[in-house]
Amino acid sequence: MKRIIPTVLSVLLAVCLFAGCAETGGTAGSDLPVLRVGVFQPATGPNGAGGRQETLGTQFAHYQQPTVVVGGVEYQVELVIVDNQTTPATSPAAAQNLVAQDVAIVLGTYGSAAAMAASDIFRDAGLTAIGASCTNPGVTRGNDHYFRICFLDPFQGQILASLAKNHFEAQTAYVLALQGDDYSVGLANFFMESFTAYGGEVIYETFPAGTSDFSTYVLNAKASNADIWFSPTSTEAAALIIDAAGAQDIGMPILAGDTWDSNVVTGAAQGKDVRIYVTTFYQEGGAPEFDSGIQAWMNANPIHLANNGGNDRVAGVTAMGYDVYFVGLDILQRAGSVTDQAAIRAATWATSFMGPVTGLIEFDENGDAARDTAFVKVVNTETGEWEFFARQGL
Repeated sequence: MKRIIPTVLSVLLAVCLFAGCAETGGTAGSDLPVLRVGVFQPATGPNGAGGRQETLGTQFAHYQQPTVVVGGVEYQVELVIVDNQTTPATSPAAAQNLVAQDVAIVLGTYGSAAAMAASDIFRDAGLTAIGASCTNPGVTRGNDHYFRICFLDPFQGQILASLAKNHFEAQTAYVLALQGDDYSVGLANFFMESFTAYGGEVIYETFPAGTSDFSTYVLNAKASNADIWFSPTSTEAAALIIDAAGAQDIGMPILAGDTWDSNVVTGAAQGKDVRIYVTTFYQEGGAPEFDSGIQAWMNANPIHLANNGGNDRVAGVTAMGYDVYFVGLDILQRAGSVTDQAAIRAATWATSFMGPVTGLIEFDENGDAARDTAFVKVVNTETGEWEFFARQGL
C-alpha cells in the first residue's frame, strides 16, 4: 500500500536531508578509511523534486553497498550530498563545496543547465563527473571530464516527435519552453526539428522564469487549433501547466520529456481531464527486485518517503541514480586508486558495465552512453499513477 505524508513535512525533511549531508551507510562508526563520493543534485528550486528522487536511487545503492575495495584497500563510502538549488547561478558554489571536501568522483546532476554551469569547476579540480539524467548534448560536448549514463535530447526529441506524428496523427504542435533554459529550449528545438521533418507545423512560445499562471498559454494553444501540446519544463512549471490545462479543458494530448516523470506530475494530473505522455529512462516493473527493495527501504523511513513525493512509486531518475552509484564504484575499482584522478579518468573512458537496472553502460567518444530506447508513460488520472504506454526506439 502506498503511504502519503503531508507536503509541508516533505519539504522540511528534504531540507534536513540535504543540508550539509554526508552519509556513511550501514557500517557507520567503522575503522575503515573513508572514500568520499560527491552527489551533486538539486534538493530545492524548480527541479528539487526530481533531484531528490534521483538522489534516493544513489542513497539506496549506497545502503546496499556501503563499502568498496579499491587498490586492495577496503573503504567506507561516504556520500557527500550538496544542493545545487537547480540554477546555473547557484551550481558553481555547490560544486566548489564538493571540491573542498576532497571527493574522489562526482555523481549528478539532475538538470543539464546546472551540470553545464558547474562543469568548469570539476574540470579545474581534475574531477570526473558522471551524470545520471542530464540529457542536453552540451553537458559532455567539448570536454573529457563529464560523462553520463542516459540518452540525449536529440534522441528524446525524435521519439516524442514520432509519437506526436505517428500515434496522434498531429499536424500542428504547440510548443512552450522556458526562456534561456538549456534543457527546455534545447529539447523543444530537437522536437521541433524532427516534427517539421515529418511535415508538421509548429507554434512556438517561451515563458519567463517565475511564471505562475499558464492560462494565457493554454488559450493561445487552443486558439491555434494545435493537435498536441509539448512542454519540456521543470516539475514545478509542469504542475502549473497541468492546473491551467485542466481548468480550461485543453482538449489535446500533452507531451513532455524526462523531467515530467515525477510524482509531482501524477499528483497534479489526478482528477483532471488531461492526457499526459512522457519519455523516460525506466518503467516501474522492469526490475522487480530493485522495485520491491527500494519501495521497502522508502516505506521504512519517512525522510526517504518524503523525498519521493510522499509515496513509493519508482521514477525513472531514481533507477538512473541507483545505477550511476555502481558505475562510480566500478570506475574507482578499475582505476585502483581514490586519489589518482588521471587513472580515474582513464578508467571512466574504458567503462563497460552492466547496470543492475538499466543495462549495459559504455561511453562513446563524447562521454555519452549508448542508449537507443526510451520508455513512454501515460498518467492514469483516476489513480494518479503512471502506466506503461510503449517502449520506443528509432
